[in-house]
Amino acid sequence: MSTTSKASQRITALLDDNSFVEIGGLVTARATDFNMKPNEAPSDGCITGYGVIGGKPVYVYSQDASVMNGSVGEMHAKKIAGLYDLAMKTGSPVIGLIDSAGLRLQEATDALNAFGLIYMKQTLASGVIPQITAVMGACGGGLALFPALTDFTFMEEKNAKLFVNAPNALDGNVITKCDSSSAEFQSQESGIVDVTADEAGVLAKIRELVAFLPANNGEGSDITECTDDLNRVNPELENCAGDTSVALSILADNNDFFEVKANYAKDMVVGFMKLDGVTVGAVANRSEICDESGKVAEKLDAVLSVQGCEKAAEFVSFCDAFDIPVLSLTNVKGYKADLCSEKGIARAAAKLTYAFANATVPKVNVIVGKALGTAGIAMNSKALGADITIAWENAEIGTMESKLAAKIMYEGQGADVINEKAAEYEALQLSAAGAARRGYVDQIINPADTRKYCIGAFEMLFTKSEDRPGKKHGTV
Repeated sequence: MSTTSKASQRITALLDDNSFVEIGGLVTARATDFNMKPNEAPSDGCITGYGVIGGKPVYVYSQDASVMNGSVGEMHAKKIAGLYDLAMKTGSPVIGLIDSAGLRLQEATDALNAFGLIYMKQTLASGVIPQITAVMGACGGGLALFPALTDFTFMEEKNAKLFVNAPNALDGNVITKCDSSSAEFQSQESGIVDVTADEAGVLAKIRELVAFLPANNGEGSDITECTDDLNRVNPELENCAGDTSVALSILADNNDFFEVKANYAKDMVVGFMKLDGVTVGAVANRSEICDESGKVAEKLDAVLSVQGCEKAAEFVSFCDAFDIPVLSLTNVKGYKADLCSEKGIARAAAKLTYAFANATVPKVNVIVGKALGTAGIAMNSKALGADITIAWENAEIGTMESKLAAKIMYEGQGADVINEKAAEYEALQLSAAGAARRGYVDQIINPADTRKYCIGAFEMLFTKSEDRPGKKHGTV
């Protein structure tokens, strides 16, 4: 492996020291059309091999833009496909570092078929081994499907480009007007990118993520020794029902919460944490965004949005595929209501409902605020198979907010009657105690004690086994 190329330097920075072993270093292009010569494409523009991250085996490919602009030709793709074969045989993650001009035009149908070969390998590996893509340079055209077919995508924040159609190729747009290929756009608008950072930050973040993930779908949730207090009490947690990203950081072992897609659909928080050393996937509604000083910087409506539902559904499906338990923090009062949302909210909410209901991993739901209407049901409710449902003392659980319910039931009556009946409705039909009496809530707790109750629930559920009707796959 050349130690001077950018592609090799990225591998060195990503992996544990001196752990990389190259495979196929002598492979080169065999096409000779259009003045191409085999000796002009060392490694055919792609360095492949294996190594370790934090002691965990991983397979890595890194495209070399200094060799034919990192373009994907026949042998280039065969090296990546071969790497996938080894990863599947040994049950280890694949990490791809993308920096490529795309399809190698000189190789025509050979290169085109090669793309399809990689798509097939990625599809077969989905749900079997974790797949991580980092866009470090150009990633355009059909190459943009690589990150979309994998589980997690990282992107260098300044110079990397991710697109199917270049910004200037879009009707009515130029790159100076809207750079749809930028990390900002792809992380905030399309939701393909999970994490953006500078190059060193991307590689460091990949190492962090790998520490949470199992090697494959047969290994079960990653387990490490816990050095945090299992019974840690957190009085400050009660004030974090709005910004659940902060709440999850407080709950996690050593306050280490790895959030993914943080810039996309901010009304929903998803990410990984350890509870008593066991990796848990977390999904949470969000109604506030706090700044670094802890002050509320932005208010959000406590509703399910199209993007938030899709973001959470994909995450829950990943966790279920890899036997990672799921914790949800619920605080939702309904669905986003506008014309744009109405086009997709039913389908998106159905996907979220399906993901929770279909998941057979241990599932714990903590109602930290409101759980109203069918939006509350969609958020990992007991009806969808949550194994343990916990509610904070002040949680509201029911069909709708009390004032609205009173207005509907006592339409046309005075404000005094509405207010009186609203208070009565809140006490009888919205309290956590009322839901607990009907068996919809298992425990009502002080918010400060949430960590120990969650740990206890997941420890109890550690050996959970649950079957589903036999079928090829669902269709939602």
